[in-house]
Amino acid sequence: MLLDIVMTDDNRRMTAKVSGDIDAAQRKALKAGLEEKIQEFKPETVEIDCGALDYIDSTGLGVLVSALRPVKEYGGEIRITKLKPFLMKIFRITGLDDIFVLEEQ
Repeated sequence: MLLDIVMTDDNRRMTAKVSGDIDAAQRKALKAGLEEKIQEFKPETVEIDCGALDYIDSTGLGVLVSALRPVKEYGGEIRITKLKPFLMKIFRITGLDDIFVLEEQ
């Protein structure tokens, strides 16, 4: 399954809906999409909607961490929402639950 990103901007809130797999093959598409929109809109809140996400590996997690840096520079936050329980576990095991706002599905 391919990665699908849909971006919207509404009142300083940006939503990225991801589906499929985020791995080494798709990381460039996610990174480019997030960086471009974050730089353009400088949203207060970036929501990564993972309701249709099936898999994420360390390269995908790295993309999310790198997207957090510019958002934190201007006081924003990244919320990772609709995480399936097995994906939530990955974020907790890696300690990323300390740096992102996470919401389980």
